[in-house]
Amino acid sequence: MSVGLLALLDDVAALAKVAAASLDDIAGQAMKAGAKAAGAVIDDAAVTPRYIHGFSAERELPIVGKIALGSIKNKLIFLLPAALLLSAFLPWLINPLLMLGGSYLCYEGAEKLFAMIAPHKAHSHEEKVEPSANNAELLEQEKVAGAIKTDFILSAEIMTIALSAIPVGSVVNQALVLLIVAIGITAVVYGGVALIVKADDFGLYLAQNARTGFGRASGRFIVKAMPGFMQTLSIVGTAAMLWVGGGIIVHGLAGMGFDLPEHFILDIAHAVEGIIPAISGAIHWFTEAALYGILGVVLGFVLIPVAEHIIAPVMGMFRKEKPAAH
Repeated sequence: MSVGLLALLDDVAALAKVAAASLDDIAGQAMKAGAKAAGAVIDDAAVTPRYIHGFSAERELPIVGKIALGSIKNKLIFLLPAALLLSAFLPWLINPLLMLGGSYLCYEGAEKLFAMIAPHKAHSHEEKVEPSANNAELLEQEKVAGAIKTDFILSAEIMTIALSAIPVGSVVNQALVLLIVAIGITAVVYGGVALIVKADDFGLYLAQNARTGFGRASGRFIVKAMPGFMQTLSIVGTAAMLWVGGGIIVHGLAGMGFDLPEHFILDIAHAVEGIIPAISGAIHWFTEAALYGILGVVLGFVLIPVAEHIIAPVMGMFRKEKPAAH
């Protein structure tokens, strides 16, 4: 009996070691996959605050929470299973779907630029594509829904990049790695967004309650700086939509065998990166991002009339009328 029990305990210990090693391996793969998707994560963090800007302070965190919940649903309910199924059975379909999402980002970014350049025409376009909400509650729902749609595209890119970084193995291993990446990235992005949107409240608290003059001055500086910072972040978010969308299109075309645009952009980036050797990497990245962004702007402006005259009328056939405000 004792010998059998000792043998059983040895087996359990051996299994525990294997399980621990497997968990360490999964955690390591998740870290590598998450790091590879860092660029898309930064873009996601830059884009999201734009949807929260303009709401009252007491609604900011609830809105962030709603978008974060939508983001985790995007990743776990839709994207994770879809990534595994497409990777296993329809890998050729991943590229076209990502390009479709990239086109949407280009359209969204160009629409924001259109609103800056010609606000009245942009407002008319928005009314035809998506009629405005007629009360604060519906406006919040619209903003949250828009943010979740944009998050879906960026999350799809993040999950695809993460999947490509996972060594070929069991489906269970891939699923666990993607699960860790999805939860970790969502926490980082929306935790960061929550800190950004509440920074002005923190500054106000410091200005009124800090015990030192430096603390109160720091609080006043934060309060004064945040409107400009939020405006800058909104511009960066729009730019991120355009360069990410343009990049997805370029890489997607290369994946389908049409790699001339990708080589053209890379050749230009390589040609200018040597202007200042000390920051050649930064110049290369900025040049690539700028060229992707230009392509995103062009494609987005092409899609604006397509959305207004073709997509919106078709979608309007299925859209329920919004209740009037009382």
